[in-house]
Amino acid sequence: MGIMMVILGLLLIIVCICSALLQWNQMRYSKKGLPPGTMGWPVFGETTEFLKQGPDFMKNQRLRYGSFFKSHILGCPTIVSMDAELNRYILMNESKGLVAGYPQSMLDILGTCNIAAVHGPGHRLMRGSLLSLISPAMMNDHLLPKIDDFMRSYLCGWDELETVDIQEKTKHMAFLSSLLQIAETLTKPEVEEYRTEFFKLVVGTLSVPIDLPGTNYRCGIQARNNIDRLLTKLMQERRESGETFTDMLGYLMKEEDNRYLLSDKEIRDQVVTILYSGYETVSTTSMMALKYLHDHPKALEELRKEHLAIRDRKRPDEPLNLDDIKSMKFTRAVIFETSRLATVVNGVLRKTTHDLELNGYSIPKGWRIYVYTREINYDISLYEDPMIFNPWRWMEKNLESKSFFLLFGGGARHCPGKELGISEVSSFIHYFVTKYKWEEKGGEKLMVFPRVSAPKGYHLRVLPY
Repeated sequence: MGIMMVILGLLLIIVCICSALLQWNQMRYSKKGLPPGTMGWPVFGETTEFLKQGPDFMKNQRLRYGSFFKSHILGCPTIVSMDAELNRYILMNESKGLVAGYPQSMLDILGTCNIAAVHGPGHRLMRGSLLSLISPAMMNDHLLPKIDDFMRSYLCGWDELETVDIQEKTKHMAFLSSLLQIAETLTKPEVEEYRTEFFKLVVGTLSVPIDLPGTNYRCGIQARNNIDRLLTKLMQERRESGETFTDMLGYLMKEEDNRYLLSDKEIRDQVVTILYSGYETVSTTSMMALKYLHDHPKALEELRKEHLAIRDRKRPDEPLNLDDIKSMKFTRAVIFETSRLATVVNGVLRKTTHDLELNGYSIPKGWRIYVYTREINYDISLYEDPMIFNPWRWMEKNLESKSFFLLFGGGARHCPGKELGISEVSSFIHYFVTKYKWEEKGGEKLMVFPRVSAPKGYHLRVLPY
């Protein structure tokens, strides 16, 4: 009986302490003029609930507090905006104190010079450098031939396998395609070394920034350090060789006729940015496009007709060029509809550079603003039957030009690699649907938050077309 009383007493004390901590943390952020909302625990905030519940967490908070509320997620006090017009205003007004503001874990791991971390002249330098690498001329003359050659090789022999885990295959495809565009001279062991470290880095970018042994954050930091070591060694070897290289790293390191000269640290951050920014969007969009096309035979028939027509006017070994990519109108619609319905990107983050007023509330300097675009993708006032996969909607209403089209961000931060990513996914789809037909094996469930994924894989039986 005495032991039971002690246990109950301890439980009561723990409950009181937890309640006091929650109340204290709420009072810390109860400054007059802030939007309504809850802040959760000290340090951790509501990150656990946000990552576990995902869209449901956001919907519940929206029901309680409206489309503009405060929270504390991923290590920062954050304002969540779920209003389409307000989101567009936030994205279009970086000059008014609404700069990029990604979580500390992401900034620490991707680097202080990455395009998402800098603003003003630094952002113009890094963005200009990146755009010079993926200009239409670079795309047509250098990047697309490499992408085409890679996709042909990568997709060979899938019909000889008993099953194919498309999730695993598209992850490797997106990473390898980007890495070979960056540094085409890497050996297989070197590629494997980069791959191992890169996948650790990706996990670390969405973690609570607590630097303790065994945490995803610590592993991500260590992986980034290892990638820096590999890149430094590669750059030194290239300089010593005196050779000219025509891959992305070669152009970044070029000192003559280069409008955007970068330091070695800026080059390393730019390389990691290119690898990271395209990896998840390209891999997930490719996987989910096959999923939706499998479930919607009419869309698959229309898409395959488009790609077979392209092959009919080309020699069997003739690669895709930029005109071919531009002619893939229905494929582009499938990619947009896949990105919308699967919500590959849930939103973007901004940070206030000074105290400002927004939507009638006072937002303190240094707070993050999470432009949460996920719910906009399912807004019935913007998309007819929003939960239905319907690529034709993009063909009929020119939705790409609408103000609520934020699949690739907006304003000065509009994704500079949009067309490169679309080209990679289009090339993958082209060679997949013209070579193969497929059926699902296993019926695995998909997760939609914080990343779209198939926890047990997405398995297909691939057959010759």
